[in-house]
Amino acid sequence: ARREPGRSEASFAAQFESAELLTLGLVYEEDLRFGGGAYSPMLKKVDRFTTRPLPAALREREGYARRLRAIDVEVKRIVARLQARGMRSPYLRTYVVARINPVRFHKVKAGDSRPAMPIGQTLVRMMAAAKKFDLDKVNPGDLAFVAAGAEGSE
Repeated sequence: ARREPGRSEASFAAQFESAELLTLGLVYEEDLRFGGGAYSPMLKKVDRFTTRPLPAALREREGYARRLRAIDVEVKRIVARLQARGMRSPYLRTYVVARINPVRFHKVKAGDSRPAMPIGQTLVRMMAAAKKFDLDKVNPGDLAFVAAGAEGSE
């Protein structure tokens, strides 16, 4: 960003590979133990390279990273409360993130490069969903379904 401040983020797309990796990388700079794998499916649907100059794009992404960390604090709180109720699964975090993901049912069409929803709006809706997460609606059978899906994707 310092060497070529006038170039757009999108002009570096080949080097950066994927927009969501930039956002996740900024989160990992602050928290090496961040569970980014749970958030990756959502980010792939909403995170895109911008045509804004790289320094401005980086500041914007830093804001997204802060919001993602704040969402993760809420997710950890929910997971702890589920564990206190006796639910034990390595997939609890994945389950909770999937439940609060506003674009989880959006299918990406071949050749469509538009985001399912603007990333800022997605993060706002995720935080709102996390804050009103209803523990009573969690079914242990749902966790088995998430575990089966996760094992099938590996």
